[in-house]
Amino acid sequence: MVTRTVLVTGANRGLGLATATSLHARGWRVLLAARNGEEAVEAAARLGDGARGVAIDVTDPLGVSRAGERIGQVDALVNNAGVLLDGGSDVLSVPIESVRRTFEVNVLGTWRMCQAFLPGMVRRGWGRVVIVSSGTGAFSNGLFAGAPGYALSKTTLNGLTTLLAAQTSGTGVLVNAVNPGATKTRMMPLAHRSPESAAVGVADAVTLPDDGPTGVFLRDGQVTEW
Repeated sequence: MVTRTVLVTGANRGLGLATATSLHARGWRVLLAARNGEEAVEAAARLGDGARGVAIDVTDPLGVSRAGERIGQVDALVNNAGVLLDGGSDVLSVPIESVRRTFEVNVLGTWRMCQAFLPGMVRRGWGRVVIVSSGTGAFSNGLFAGAPGYALSKTTLNGLTTLLAAQTSGTGVLVNAVNPGATKTRMMPLAHRSPESAAVGVADAVTLPDDGPTGVFLRDGQVTEW
């Protein structure tokens, strides 16, 4: 059996670490990426053999490009790194600078990582890309007005998912968004769902069979409405 490699961003804690842990337990070689390289290395050390920590700041174009050259081939990419900076605000008063920063990390950071690692998957004829999204950005739920920049960044990620899936259709690469639900992390300390529980659905999207869906919005393994 071939051991595949997955790169998980924002993997030093919370949902990213839980996802990396779940995939490691399933036999994947895991690269745990975080802006703080020391934290990434420490997290990987706790997982043991088959895990390695790497420093990647998704907002740094040159850094991402160099990371792609340094890391080389990966079979799957989990875009988990993200920020929520505008909780408790509204669309008329939210500081535009916080919206800009949110989009820089959540949207452009994800897009940048996909541009760095997805073409190699296409060339090799196999790959999985998972974008961690949110119900706050789903039209089917109604966008969450209490964090407008964050919600819109997730809506945009859903759109990016469909664009990437269409671009890679028929190549052996599957690209999907996952709604993990409100998960208890540093970003959402009052949520009730554990990162370990939420991570199962993210890891399942990484391990989809070759005839699995692409360009869809998943929640606990089920396709949901955008």
